[in-house]
Amino acid sequence: MNNSKAIVLILSFISPFMLISQKEGVTFNTLPNKDIEVKINGKLFTQYFISQNEEVKKPVLYPLITENGQLLTRGYPVAPRAGERIDHPHHVGLWLNYGKVNGIDYWNNSREILTNGDPKNYGLVKHQAVTKIKPGKDKGELSIRAGWFEADGKGKEVLEENTTFIFGTHPLGRYIDRITTLKALVESVYFKDDKEGMIAIRVARELEHPSNKPEIFTDAQGKETNVPTLDNNGVTGEYLSSEGIKGEEVWSTRAKWMRLGGMIKDKPVSITILDHPKNNSYPTYWHARGYGLFSANPLGANIFSKGKESLNLTLKKGEEVTFRYRILIADRLPDASILDKEAAEFGKK
Repeated sequence: MNNSKAIVLILSFISPFMLISQKEGVTFNTLPNKDIEVKINGKLFTQYFISQNEEVKKPVLYPLITENGQLLTRGYPVAPRAGERIDHPHHVGLWLNYGKVNGIDYWNNSREILTNGDPKNYGLVKHQAVTKIKPGKDKGELSIRAGWFEADGKGKEVLEENTTFIFGTHPLGRYIDRITTLKALVESVYFKDDKEGMIAIRVARELEHPSNKPEIFTDAQGKETNVPTLDNNGVTGEYLSSEGIKGEEVWSTRAKWMRLGGMIKDKPVSITILDHPKNNSYPTYWHARGYGLFSANPLGANIFSKGKESLNLTLKKGEEVTFRYRILIADRLPDASILDKEAAEFGKK
């Protein structure tokens, strides 16, 4: 057998993924603490963050980083950075949960509940298993199973969660598709209409809207400091909805997509969340706040509509509901026409 035929024969037995170098495409690296790094072309994109599950109270993607290395998520409470707000310690990275499930609050649970509340009233979303890891040149998949437990994780499991994350490259930069299916494990699971939900990101200070209200921030050592007048230097965030609404006025409105854009280190960046036509109450209401909470809520309507609507959802034992979202991470500010096309394409999936 000549050398060329031998090479062809050897290559025929090699998996396509083995031909992808460690720094090419989407790759996954499981750390000793079980967190999973997600890299694109050798650069960190995000991390499936579960090592602090008992304190963060749910699995999250943290941090979120653009292709050019800009950090888009707040550090507090995991890794506080100077000049950050220290409100809402349950706002960590990118997550999905809900405020009222059979009377249990999964949204507001955090390490502070141990001293400032009764843990039995709060739920914990506990990572249970990685069910699939598939790297790839243009995209990679990570599938996990988690459980929604009552009483801060010490009570019964009421929901089984199966989530697939798809990470990939995109003409605009990077993207994450999150497809989450929740299955009722008890006779009835009741999602009461509530503003606290459902998919959400807590963004970096630079992407907040400028504010003149007094706040509490951290210094370079992580020490809390009362600040009567805010320094808005470098704070440039602004929301834009698919309906043309801008700024903090987007809160409580419906939209097919929402873009939050701004400047970090004098460079444009943006995060866009796309709703999917198969989701409940499409197009979704937005629980998007100027102080840095960027959230889409398909199950809350009462407060957003000023009492005109309610979107309570009940699952009987064995029934499921699925939520689909795309998050575009870009080193640019894509305009509305581009995002309309992206939403239409995503809606076909």
